[in-house]
Amino acid sequence: QVRLVESGGGLVQAGGSLRLSCAAPRSIFSTFSVLDMEWHRQAPEKERELVATISSGRTTDYAASVKGRFTISRDNSRKIVWLQMNNLKPEDTGVYYCSANTPSSGRSWGQGTQVTVSS
Repeated sequence: QVRLVESGGGLVQAGGSLRLSCAAPRSIFSTFSVLDMEWHRQAPEKERELVATISSGRTTDYAASVKGRFTISRDNSRKIVWLQMNNLKPEDTGVYYCSANTPSSGRSWGQGTQVTVSS
């Protein structure tokens, strides 16, 4: 089981910013650079949704609701993916998960990090 490790969540006022980090475990260091990485989120009583993706070639894609406010990036040498979130809104509240489809373990997730945006 591959377990990604998210951090950086917290409580912020509307209009504020947070930067989430996702660290890859040592078991996937050798393949990290070829993995497409994703951030998902799950709001209370809602389905988990895809927020942002970054391909191995650094092509990015975003959900319409966050486009222009969120930026996904990666550092292959440090095996880290970030999600910079600006101009946060109360509807951005939820648990944010990092995910990747790994060769050894298939779809892998982290434990999630809570983001709460107050109005």
